[in-house]
Amino acid sequence: MISTNARLLAATALFALVPVAAHAQTPADAIPAAPAPDAAAPAAGQEIIVTATARPRIALDTPLAVTQVGAQALARLGTSGQADILNSIPTIKADAGGGEVAANVFVRGLPSGGQFQFTPLLYDGIPVLSTFGLNSSAYDVYYRNDLGIDRLEYVRGGVSNLFGPGSVAGLINYISRTGGPELRGTVQAEYAERGRYKGDAAVSGPLGNDLFFAVSGWYRKDDGPIKTNLDTEGYQVRGNLKWQPDDQTTITLYGQYIDDKTQFYLPVPLDGKTRNRIAGNDGNEVFSVQNNFNFANLAFNTPDGLYTPSEISDGVKSRGGEVALTFDKKFGDGNWGLNGKAKYSRYHHQFALWSDGDGLVNVPETLTSFIANGQNPAAGRGAAIPQLVGATNPVFTYVGGAAVPANALLFANRFTQRDRPMRDYTAELNLTGNVATGGIDHALTLGGFYANARASDFNVTTTYLAAFNNQPQLVNLTVTTPGGGTAIISKNGLLDAGSGYTNNSAKAERYAGYFADQMKIGSRFNFDIGGRIEHYNGDIRRERTSTTITDATTPNLSTALRNVIWGNDGYLTGKVSTTEWAAAFGALYKVTDRVSLYANGSRGYFFPEIRAVAFRPLSAGTAANASLSPGTATFDGEIIKQAEAGIKVAQPWFSFTAAGFYTNLKNRRQVLFVNDGVGGFREAVNLIGTESFGIESTLDLKLTRSLHLSGNLTLQHAKYTTFTALDVNNNPIPNPAIIGNELERQPNILYNAGLYYDDGHLDASFFTNYTGDNYVASNNAILLDGFNIVNLNAGYKIPVGGRASVRVGVNVFNLFDTDAVTEGSPRQDNNQTAGGAYFVGRPVLPRRISGTIAFNF
Repeated sequence: MISTNARLLAATALFALVPVAAHAQTPADAIPAAPAPDAAAPAAGQEIIVTATARPRIALDTPLAVTQVGAQALARLGTSGQADILNSIPTIKADAGGGEVAANVFVRGLPSGGQFQFTPLLYDGIPVLSTFGLNSSAYDVYYRNDLGIDRLEYVRGGVSNLFGPGSVAGLINYISRTGGPELRGTVQAEYAERGRYKGDAAVSGPLGNDLFFAVSGWYRKDDGPIKTNLDTEGYQVRGNLKWQPDDQTTITLYGQYIDDKTQFYLPVPLDGKTRNRIAGNDGNEVFSVQNNFNFANLAFNTPDGLYTPSEISDGVKSRGGEVALTFDKKFGDGNWGLNGKAKYSRYHHQFALWSDGDGLVNVPETLTSFIANGQNPAAGRGAAIPQLVGATNPVFTYVGGAAVPANALLFANRFTQRDRPMRDYTAELNLTGNVATGGIDHALTLGGFYANARASDFNVTTTYLAAFNNQPQLVNLTVTTPGGGTAIISKNGLLDAGSGYTNNSAKAERYAGYFADQMKIGSRFNFDIGGRIEHYNGDIRRERTSTTITDATTPNLSTALRNVIWGNDGYLTGKVSTTEWAAAFGALYKVTDRVSLYANGSRGYFFPEIRAVAFRPLSAGTAANASLSPGTATFDGEIIKQAEAGIKVAQPWFSFTAAGFYTNLKNRRQVLFVNDGVGGFREAVNLIGTESFGIESTLDLKLTRSLHLSGNLTLQHAKYTTFTALDVNNNPIPNPAIIGNELERQPNILYNAGLYYDDGHLDASFFTNYTGDNYVASNNAILLDGFNIVNLNAGYKIPVGGRASVRVGVNVFNLFDTDAVTEGSPRQDNNQTAGGAYFVGRPVLPRRISGTIAFNF
C-alpha cells in the first residue's frame, strides 16, 4: 500500500498542476534564454543561463566548459534512456545496455563503479537526491525526462559547480519549460516494435492574474527491447505554477509524481572468443536469462516466516514524488537580489537485480559439469552445497516434471530483491549583487545549501537453477550421496535459500556555504573566482546476520536449502563527520568578438559513500546478535584537482571549441559490488588515486541553411596512481601491480558525429556515438573492443492552421544492430578470466524501430 505521505505528495503535485523540477538556479537578474539549437554540442556563442551562476552569459564569454542540448535533440537522443542522452556530451561515457534507468556514468577518466557518483543529477537546479552513496541506486530511477524539458546544461570545472549540491567534476541540469503569455503544447503518441506504447503531453500557458502554468507527463507500457516476460509499465506527471506579480518577483511551485516499473538487464554469458551472443538449449540466441517465474515456488522459510520473492518481477519500481518552492526577488534598481529554493521528496523504491551468475561458477554448464563443479569440499559449489561432494546418480527435471535432456546447458543464477525507500530535503538561499569598482563590474553571489537525506537498503539474494535459454525454465535436482542417501539439491528451482541478506539504513546531513565573484574587466576580459566550505554528518545502522536452520522437518534437503542467512536483530551503529573545502577560478580573454581564449582550475572534494564505511573490529567474544557502536573507519574527503584551457570560436557558419584538461583524484574510496566467493555479494572497497589528461573538441558546421554537421571528440588517458584494496575485515592490501594501469570502463577515445537536416517541414538526422576500447577491470587483463551505435531519426511536419502542426516521425535506434559489449561482469571484477569458453558481458540493446505522431500547438 502506498503511504499517506506518498498520497499527500501526489495530491500536492496535482494541485501544482504537477511536477517538480526545481526552479533553475537562475540569477535574480537572469533573462530567459533563447531556445537551444538542435545539436548535442552547443554553438560557442549560444545564449545560455549558466547553471547556478549569478550572471547570465553567452558561452563565448564563459570561462568554463558548457554543453547544452535542446529539446528537439533530447527527444531524438533519449529513445532508450538517460544514458543515450549523456553519451552525446564530451568526456562522458554512459552505459546504456541496462535499459531505461540506472545509467552508469563515467566522466573525464574518474574511477566509478557506476551510476552518478561524480555528477549530481538536477532538474531546474534542484538535486533529485542530494547525497549519493546512501545505497547504490542511481538518481534516474526517481525522475525521468518528458516533453516538458526545455534543455540540458552540463557545466564542469568553474564556479558554477560550487553551488547547490556541488561537484567540480560537473553538474547535469535539466531545465523545464514554464508557462508564458501564450498557450502552447505538444501531445504525442508512440509505438515501437516489441510491444511499446507510450503517450506524452506537455502544455503551458497563462492562468490569469500574473499566474502561469506548465504541466507534462507520460504513460508507457512496454514488453521491453529484450523480451523477458517481465512488463515495463507506469507513468509520471510533472508541473509548475509560476507567479510573477511584477518584473522583480517570481515565485514558482513545482511538483512531480511517478509510479513506474521498468526492467533492468544484467550481463549474460557470451561466446568466449567472439563475445557474440550464443544459442540456448532451444537454438535461439540468449538475450536475457530473466523470466517471470512462479515465484511462489521459490519461497523459503526464514526466522521471520515464509519469504516469497514475488516483487522481483516488478523490476526497477519507483513510487512517490517531490514538491518544491522557489523564489527570486530583486530589490530597488535590480542590482541586488535574493533567491531561494526548498524541496521535499519521498519515494518508495525497489530494485530487482537479476545477476550474471551464481557467484561460484558463473557460466553455463552441462549436467555433468554441474556435478563435477561441486566436488571440491573446500571451495566453490562443493563448499556451499557439501551434499554435491561425491554425489552420484543425478536426476535433473524441469519444474513440472519433464526430464532435462542430457545435452542441455544449465545456468545457476541469482536475483536480489532490494527494498530502498528514501526521503530527501534540501534548501538553498543566495544573495546576489552587481557592483562596479573602478573599471571592474562584479556579479557577486553569497549563499548556503542544506540537505538532509536518508535511505534504507533491505536486500535478499536468492540462488536458483534454470536451463540456459531466453525466459528459462527452472530445474530440480536430486542426487545420491556417498552414504547411499538421497539429497535434494534444487527444489522447485531453488538452489540456495537466502544466500545473502542486508538490512542497512543511512542518513546524511550537509551544511555548505559558498561565494563567487564573476568579474567583467573592460570589454575583453572576464575573471571568475569562488569558494565553498561544507560539513557532512552521517549516521549508519546495519543489521547483523546469522545462519539459521529454518527447515528441520523436510527430509533430504541440502545444507543450502535448510540453512538461511538472515538478520538476527542485532545492529551496528555509528557516526561519521568531516569538513572539506573547494575553490575555483576561471579567466577568459576575447581575442575578437567571435574568438575567446579561456582557462579554469579548481580544487574540490567528494564525500565517501557512506554505505561502504567500515566499522572498527569487534572485541573477541562479542555475541553474534549484540547491538553496539564499535566506531567507524576514517571518513576523509576525496580530493579532486582539475585544470582546463582552450579556445572558443563562434562564426556565422560554424562554431568550434577545443580544450586540454587535467584531473587528479586522491584518497578515493572506490566501491564495487562484487561476488563474495561463497555465493553472495559484498561491497568491496579500494583506496585509490587516479590521474587523467586529454583534449576535447566540438564542431557545428552549417553546410546549407537547412543542413549542418555537428559532433564532438574526446581523447583521454586515465591511470591509477595508487591502489590499496580492503579485505572483508577492512585490512589494507596494497596492490602495486595495478599502479600505472588504465582505469576500467574508461575509453581513450569518445566521439559523436551527425548530419542534421531541417527545412521547417522535413527533418532528418543520421548520427553515431563511438565508444573506444576499454578494459573490463583494473588488472587490465581483458580489453573490450570499441564500437559505434548509429541512430536514424526523421519526421515530416504538416501545418494544420495558425502555428499548429502535426509531425509524423520515425526513429531507428542502433540502426545496424550492433551487439558490441558495453561491460564485462562487474560482479566478477578482476576475477573474470579471458580465453574461456564463455565471457560474461552486457551487449548494447538491439535495434528498435519506433514511430511517433505529435500534435503541436
